[in-house]
Amino acid sequence: MSTVQIDRLLDTVVKTGGSDLHLTVGRQPTIRLNGGLRNLQTKVLDSDDMVSLMKAITPERNQQELQEEGGTDFGFAYGDAARFRVSVFRQKGDLAIVLRQIPNRLLTFEQIGLPEMCRSLIRRPRGLFLVTGPTGSGKTTSLATMLDHVNQTLDRHIITMEDPIEYYHPHKKSIVNQREVGNDVPSFAEALRRALRQDPDVILVGEMRDLETIEAAVRAAETGHLVFGTLHTTGAAKTIDRLVDAFPVTQQNQIRVQLSTALIAVLSQVLLGRIDTKGMVAAYEFLVITPAIANLIRDNKTFRIDSAIQTGKKFGMQLLDDHLWSLYSRGMISAEEMIDKGKNPADLMARVHQAGGVVGRPELDDPDATKDVD
Repeated sequence: MSTVQIDRLLDTVVKTGGSDLHLTVGRQPTIRLNGGLRNLQTKVLDSDDMVSLMKAITPERNQQELQEEGGTDFGFAYGDAARFRVSVFRQKGDLAIVLRQIPNRLLTFEQIGLPEMCRSLIRRPRGLFLVTGPTGSGKTTSLATMLDHVNQTLDRHIITMEDPIEYYHPHKKSIVNQREVGNDVPSFAEALRRALRQDPDVILVGEMRDLETIEAAVRAAETGHLVFGTLHTTGAAKTIDRLVDAFPVTQQNQIRVQLSTALIAVLSQVLLGRIDTKGMVAAYEFLVITPAIANLIRDNKTFRIDSAIQTGKKFGMQLLDDHLWSLYSRGMISAEEMIDKGKNPADLMARVHQAGGVVGRPELDDPDATKDVD
């Protein structure tokens, strides 16, 4: 299989607006489109196809890593059309490749439906702003939109640390320096340590995946920087618990106190397939740290955060399930999708039934079947 074909495959992904391209032995190339998988009408791939496809796109350094570690990640630009984030790995002795399309176009707040309150929060000179959600929930896009807004409207020095770099940010009103972990710097923790000597105003930490990185990010937020970070958690209260749990028990009280002063907001999101038009829509849970919520964090009462979000609507706060319900009520998403992605599936199911709707899956529409649902 020649490079011509990898080009044809990538063209198809860009033209159809697919989010991912899956290549593996024994199956046709497959695109993820609007959340579902769709085979492309080409030949079933064999081992030799996979090797030549891998060689067509993988830099020398990454081919070496693939040999040694059994897997490698990198990003590349596909002309002006798009960028791709690539994971090449071994499975059953063969190669498999997954390419995620990263659109070149930076989107606006309106286009992705970000809560309006985000605009004023990201003007703040300091604090920690977390964007969380499962893989593929659009966190990178939300962060790119917020950074672009800062870049267009404020004069700031923005440093990002990403693995790999996804959206490219040109310098606008701000200066933007983007560091790629593994290429420009060995780790997130090291990049953060160095960043404080680089006169930054805004720091983006692509992933807060270990204790050292979390500690450094909180410290940077406390010392007068606006820090954006991401975690793979669903829901604002869970995110705070996850951060605290990363620390040894003896340090947990201390980190609660630090978080209660450093944290400014948690935006938690999921991505859903639309039923009214093609494409996807994001549902958000949004927590803004008020003095009352700071007290709950400090006093280890995160279980009360959800009800505080409900009463905090005037600050633009909202619970994930309420946003899901509003998307469902407007006919944008299906009941099944809402229940699959919700935090309290049983409650959402009860609401659907109360409103006289059906979920379209017999086991979910039988009232007795929902008793054991968490």
